[in-house]
Amino acid sequence: QVQLVESGGGSVQAGGSLRLSCAASENTLCMAWFREAPGKEREGVAVIRADGIRSLSDSVKGRFTVSRDNAKNTLYLEMNNLKPEDTAMYYCAADGWHCPLDIATMRRGDFGYWGQGTQVTVSS
Repeated sequence: QVQLVESGGGSVQAGGSLRLSCAASENTLCMAWFREAPGKEREGVAVIRADGIRSLSDSVKGRFTVSRDNAKNTLYLEMNNLKPEDTAMYYCAADGWHCPLDIATMRRGDFGYWGQGTQVTVSS
């Protein structure tokens, strides 16, 4: 059972930056960030495979960067120029068997392991 622990969330003003981290108990093939805003479905934000192949959703491209340190079993999400619509609970997800790199079709069911989430709040 892979354990995932997110950190780095917080409250910032629009235009600000945050860096989320997700520490995994072991390395996995695929790691991703999802977010869930109140009243909305959980959506994929970024995904990265162990070899570094990655994808970002259109809504965050140019503002967010996803990376991972395989030596530290840690996933990162660098978030710049944050907007109020980025406000959500951000979840780290991982899977050891496959890695969907198409953000548009990526679903919760594609990942077998989840963290507890970290809240990001962006005020205008």
